[in-house]
Amino acid sequence: MIPLPFLLDEYRNRLSAIRTEMARRGLDLLVVNDVANQHYITGYDGWSFYTPQLVLVPLADEEPVWVGRAMDAAGGLLTAWMKPENVVGFPEDHVQRPDRHPMDWIAGWIEKKGWGRGNIGIELEVYYYSPKAHARLTAGLPNAIFHDADLLVNWIRSVKSDAEIGYLRNASRLAEAAVTAAYDVIAPGVRECDAIAKIQAAQIAGSPNFAGDITALPPTILGGENASAPHIMWSDRRFGDNETVALELAGVVRRYAAGLARTLQLGAMPAKVGDTGKAVLEGMEAVLAAIKPGVVAEDVEASWRKVIQRYGLKKESRIGYSIGAAYPPDWGEHTISLRQGDKTILKPGNVLHSILGMWMDGWGIEVSETILVTADGCETLTSFPREIHVKR
Repeated sequence: MIPLPFLLDEYRNRLSAIRTEMARRGLDLLVVNDVANQHYITGYDGWSFYTPQLVLVPLADEEPVWVGRAMDAAGGLLTAWMKPENVVGFPEDHVQRPDRHPMDWIAGWIEKKGWGRGNIGIELEVYYYSPKAHARLTAGLPNAIFHDADLLVNWIRSVKSDAEIGYLRNASRLAEAAVTAAYDVIAPGVRECDAIAKIQAAQIAGSPNFAGDITALPPTILGGENASAPHIMWSDRRFGDNETVALELAGVVRRYAAGLARTLQLGAMPAKVGDTGKAVLEGMEAVLAAIKPGVVAEDVEASWRKVIQRYGLKKESRIGYSIGAAYPPDWGEHTISLRQGDKTILKPGNVLHSILGMWMDGWGIEVSETILVTADGCETLTSFPREIHVKR
């Protein structure tokens, strides 16, 4: 068995918190479809979620059950903490067949277990859970009443334990290594794909003390006019002279992600880049000064907006979100957002990725920090110079 990332007591505490919320909502069973939530509850870790996979949490004091493809149940026995009979595989003849669906079999298993009646909570707004899967599961459990339990687990995850914060600290070291690698390799004439190869090497093998994991979002390097769009991918394009390059990178350890965005200037810095960079850096200082327990999320965003308005700038999108355990295609937790209208009150143990990207006409810059809310303020887990790095 692969060593669990956390002690059993931590998994039991998570289950207790989840069941407390289930009881408050009157749920008898929780169907967990979010892959990161499945990992959070069970420890299961495998690239098997391209076929239907879920975790069942009964309100009764029983261990949760991982259900997935039969060949991947072996991975459950290696990585999950539950007893072997709570790792269940659906048969291979249900994999990608037009005449049957894994959820047909899973619904039958739930019914035989005696969990097919009463109120069932289910995560509906998650990746890898298809409309067909939902239709077949609900059709197979006609005696149950289904309720949307989206984000029930995510909100519990939003407050991190000391052990989780330890992984985030390690992930931050890999994020710093990734940005360092980017600064070293990116130069005029270098292909974007070659730079990405060096960055990913640093993300995976950036420390002799722990392994890096695949990042839930791929590395983003945006040079020249490509930096005006925040989410396009790399190619074999070569970096040009005097380009401004926005970097959005991360480190991940035991699935816990720490993001780190920075900006690299090849050659002399244009005045417009320097002026915008000054506004962004001042805005980040305002964000860090605002974050502390008891502060409302939208007030953090307001502190940033107040700064950039003095520079004649505006940013419509949010400036941060809760971050933690993550699987592709996203490392956000879908809970706290630093934006207008978010009334979430920050708590010690929240971890936020505040990313201050400014995507202008034909160019852009990015600066971000992974931030821990502490008992009396906040701490940046990443420790790396924020100024635009000029490479002549």
